[in-house]
Amino acid sequence: MTAAQSPTAVRDELFGPSRRATTIGIVLLISLIAFEAMGVNTAMPALVADLGGVALYAWPFVSFMAASVFATVLGGRWCDRAGPAVPLVVSPLMFGVGLLVAGTATTMTQLLVGRVLQGAGAGMSSVAIFVLIAAVYPERARPAVFGLISSAWVLPALLGPPVSGLVTQALSWHWVFLGLVPLVLVATALVVPAVRTLTPPERGAGAGRRGVVPAAFAASAGVAALSWASQHVSVLAAVVGAVSVAVLVPALLRLFPRGVFRLGRGIPTIVASRGLLAGVFFTINSYLPLMLEATHGWSLATAGIPLIVGALAWSGASAWQGKHPDLPRERLLRIGFCAVTVGAAGMLLVAPTWGVPWLALPFWAIAGLGMGLGFSSVSFLLLQQSEPHETGFHTSAAQIADQLGTATLIGAGGAVLALLGTPAAALPVLIAVLVALGLVGVLGAPRTAGQTGSANTTTLSE
Repeated sequence: MTAAQSPTAVRDELFGPSRRATTIGIVLLISLIAFEAMGVNTAMPALVADLGGVALYAWPFVSFMAASVFATVLGGRWCDRAGPAVPLVVSPLMFGVGLLVAGTATTMTQLLVGRVLQGAGAGMSSVAIFVLIAAVYPERARPAVFGLISSAWVLPALLGPPVSGLVTQALSWHWVFLGLVPLVLVATALVVPAVRTLTPPERGAGAGRRGVVPAAFAASAGVAALSWASQHVSVLAAVVGAVSVAVLVPALLRLFPRGVFRLGRGIPTIVASRGLLAGVFFTINSYLPLMLEATHGWSLATAGIPLIVGALAWSGASAWQGKHPDLPRERLLRIGFCAVTVGAAGMLLVAPTWGVPWLALPFWAIAGLGMGLGFSSVSFLLLQQSEPHETGFHTSAAQIADQLGTATLIGAGGAVLALLGTPAAALPVLIAVLVALGLVGVLGAPRTAGQTGSANTTTLSE
């Protein structure tokens, strides 16, 4: 074996006659979810002004988040019990119906119903796609698949906001939703041939897991409340955040593999790594434009350039690792954590009033490279070490760790801003915490090497 696959070999694994439609369908589904996410962010000011006013600004995001968390858990359980065939058809159609409902909304209530359907479809689709990858693609092809999935987020990140803005101005915000509906039908049709050949996994430990549904509901409510609290700075928001954490902790003990919080070897550390990577990167990603605009006087358009640089670096690194399936993923994950931590630490030279703002460009490129290596490695290791009847559970756990880590740390940033008053004073404190979490990931990455089997998949509920 060679350390790298030839471009022809990679192309054959992904786009050979037996997998071409499946690969295109997966990439299209991910791209649609990404375009919707990026487009709605841009169209939201016009949307809330039309339907309900700025006081309701957070609710379309909160409703999407809550439904996504709930459907992520239920989708994982469904896939473990019966395989991904039905969820892979139901979830994109649910997402499409949500687009129709939101796109024809004349009231905020109807819009929120649409956002709930979209969130449920997006959450379930993400889990089902990972289970499909485990079932259809050989292990050596999976790094390349994850490289494609990462790339599927880059174009929407670059084009989603400006296209959404143009559509909203030239036509209406309604078409930000409605314009994607035909593509949902195409993507669903492309994955149908693959799901017809799938068989349900053998019934295993995951099929008998108890308490998942109420835990999923509690996690959904807790993450939604935490997301809302992160967008408000008040005593009420602080109380809501504290109650959210109190609700989330017992729920997560059901929904996470045992040992996540102490970085247990194998699957627990893999799940924790997903949360750490997402939390560190996306928190700084959220506050970086504020840092450059409020502290250094950059325009909002210019302040967004480091985000584009980071996204392109992420895509490039993810594509590179896809061509090197023989490299140890534990090592790539550790390198990825190192790069993300260095990129985060570099922001300490940008955030203060005496900081050098242009350093955000190279340092965020380094962080993007780290995400390209780290995120793909986490996904590969998760599937490699999961038994077929546990793949959905582990995938949903990793996605919840991602969502929860990001929501919690962004909320913490809002609290620090409220306490210290200015970005120049508050953001260095937040960044220091994020650097420390990055170092936890660096030290924990070697613990992602674990034995496949039930030793890594037992939960506290058993």
